[in-house]
Amino acid sequence: MRIGILTGGGDVPGLNPCIKAVVNRAEDEGIQVIGIRRGWWGLLHLNLEDPASVAACTVKLDNNVVRTIDRSGGTFLHTSRTHPGKVKSSEIPEFLREPGWQPGTDDDTTKRDFTPHVLKNLERLGVEVLIPIGGDDTLSYGERLHQEGFPVVAIPKTMDNDVFGTDYCIGFSTAVTRSVNFLHQLRTSAGSHERIAVVELFGRNSGETSLISSYLAGVDRAIISEVHFDPERLAKLVINDKRNNPSNYAMVTVSEGAQMIGGKIIEYGQADAFGHKKLGGIGSLLGEALKELTGQHIIYQRLSYLMRSGAPDSLDLMVSVNYANMAMSLILRSEYGRMMALRNGIYTNVPMNIITEGLKRVDVDELYDRDQYRPKVRNVDGKPMFLY
Repeated sequence: MRIGILTGGGDVPGLNPCIKAVVNRAEDEGIQVIGIRRGWWGLLHLNLEDPASVAACTVKLDNNVVRTIDRSGGTFLHTSRTHPGKVKSSEIPEFLREPGWQPGTDDDTTKRDFTPHVLKNLERLGVEVLIPIGGDDTLSYGERLHQEGFPVVAIPKTMDNDVFGTDYCIGFSTAVTRSVNFLHQLRTSAGSHERIAVVELFGRNSGETSLISSYLAGVDRAIISEVHFDPERLAKLVINDKRNNPSNYAMVTVSEGAQMIGGKIIEYGQADAFGHKKLGGIGSLLGEALKELTGQHIIYQRLSYLMRSGAPDSLDLMVSVNYANMAMSLILRSEYGRMMALRNGIYTNVPMNIITEGLKRVDVDELYDRDQYRPKVRNVDGKPMFLY
C-alpha cells in the first residue's frame, strides 16, 4: 500500500512532527509514503513524463528521511495556497496549456478545473489514500477529492483555530504561547516609555487568537474580528487604563481581520486561489487613531509570522502526533472521508463534509464584552479547553 501526504495553506508549528509520526507508523505497518511538495501545487504541477517535475513535486518518505524534522517548525514538504479546481489561466502549468497559448491572451476571471489531472497523477503515483494537512481551504479541496471517489483522511491545522467540526487545530496553542510571551515582553518598552501599545495578531475571520492571548496575558483591551469597534470609545477606555496603571501604560490587541464601525477589513495584494487577499495594517490604523484621539505616544507591533515560526510547544506536539496516529488507524481500517478532531477534550473523527457546514467563531455573548472591548470569561464549565 502507498499513501500520500501534503501540507497546504499557512505553515504552523506541529506540521513536521505530524508528518514524521505518519511516516513512522506507516513504515511499522509496511506501508509506503510519498510526500507531495508544496501542497496542492505539487499535484497540479506534477508531470510524470518529466523526471525533473517528479523530483520537484514529490519525495519518497521513510524513517531516515524524517528522522530529525520534528525538531523544527514549519513544513519540510513546503506549502502553497493552490486550488487545482480553480486555476487562473496565467497559473496553468506550461505542459497543461493549450497549444498556442500566450500570456495575456486569456483573462484570469475564467478559472479551470484540473481535478481530473490531479486524480490521474495520484493514480499513476500509486497513491491509494491521501492525507492532506491544512485549514478549511486546503481540506475543502480534499473533500472534493473524496466526493470524486478518492480515499482521503484529513488533519486540521490553523493557528486561528477556525476549522469547523473540531475544538482544536494544530498550531493554535503555539500561536497563543508566542503571543502571550511577546505581549509580556512588550510591557517593558510600553512601561518604560509610558505609552499605549497596540499589538496586531493573526486572525482573519475568527478573533480567538486575540481573545485568548489577551485573556491569558491580562491585556487591557482586545479587539476581535467578530465585533466592529468604535475608535473613540476605545480611546476613552484605553486612556483610563493608562492613567489607572501605576506604570502609566496600556496595551491593546487587535485581530488582523478586525474592522472599525463603518470601516472595512484592511486587505492588500491579489486574492489567492481561495479568494483571500493578504490582511494586515488595522493595528497601524488603530494606533494612529488612538494617537490622534488621546494625544499619547503609541507603540505599534505587528507579530505576524513570529506567531507561527519556530518549534511547536508541547500541546501542539501532542496533538500533531496523536492526529497522525489516528489518521493511520483509520487508513488501516479502510475508513475514509474523515477528519481528525478534538471534541470536549476527547480525540475523535468526524465526516470531512462538516468543514463546509458551518463557521467556527468566538462565542461573543459568552466570552466577550462588546462595550468594554475585553474578554469576559466567567463560566467555563462544559467548554472546550481553549474556549471559543
